Amino acid sequence: MASKQKIISVASLLSAAMVWGLMWYPYRVLQDAGVSGELATMLTYGIALILGLLFVGPVWREVRAAGWWGLALMLAAGWTNLGYVLAVLDGEVMRVLLLFYLAPLWTVIFARLMLDEKLDRYGYAIIALSLAGAFVMLWRPQHGVPLPQNRAEWIGLSAGMGFALLNVLVRRTQHLSISFKSTAVWLGTMLLTALSLLYHGSPVQQIQGITLNAWWLLALTGLVLCATSIAVQYGLTHLPANQSVVLFLSELVFAAVSSYFLANEEMGVQEMLGAVLIVSASLLSGKMQTEPHPTEIKP
Repeated sequence: MASKQKIISVASLLSAAMVWGLMWYPYRVLQDAGVSGELATMLTYGIALILGLLFVGPVWREVRAAGWWGLALMLAAGWTNLGYVLAVLDGEVMRVLLLFYLAPLWTVIFARLMLDEKLDRYGYAIIALSLAGAFVMLWRPQHGVPLPQNRAEWIGLSAGMGFALLNVLVRRTQHLSISFKSTAVWLGTMLLTALSLLYHGSPVQQIQGITLNAWWLLALTGLVLCATSIAVQYGLTHLPANQSVVLFLSELVFAAVSSYFLANEEMGVQEMLGAVLIVSASLLSGKMQTEPHPTEIKP
């Protein structure tokens, strides 16, 4: 049973990585059709929420049990998903995703603080490789300190931190069902994006201007996000936090291929070297030895 569960978990996360490696493209198509990244995010996750609730059943009874952990899960998911969309719309896909995939560095830290997963030699190597990869990729002599160079890259970096936190929170909330956690992801993303839209102005006029073709793409994207979210929550719930990040790494392959053919984006030697170091950090995270958290459900 445990072996079958692990196979399903691995397949779930690999499928999600493929989706997210390609998901930047429909959001760019929607942006070209006049649907902003924030509005597209709110609508697609709203559609995912509606579709999801038709299948996952009643989850509101778990709200009290979720408590502050459930709220933290919603906020982490909200910024991860909104940040991802905003970053890939305005920045170079691969540079943004490489900054996003500094997540193993943040996962090590969050897992130590929240899951009591102790740092071993692999943990220290992950930190060193992640920081070295970021340094190599971002360093420009004329800019001095190696930091993200624009708004999209800063958002990508912070979204990766949100992803790492989400990864750990899903493990931390073993007492909550996969259905509840999936719903929290959809609802958190939709609400956070709605608040951002309201802050910048009323989205009603934007919604009225959406074409029929754009609505079809929004609906299809929402359906895919719905299925992907459930798959991700299943995989994250049944695999250690540090190992899950390794499986998501395949997203970089799908993103690299799709950005080359669909957006004519290429990485330079410096980005490639930084990518090798960051990827190495993610691969090492799968070797970390972790003890089961007290709240972990045994298979």
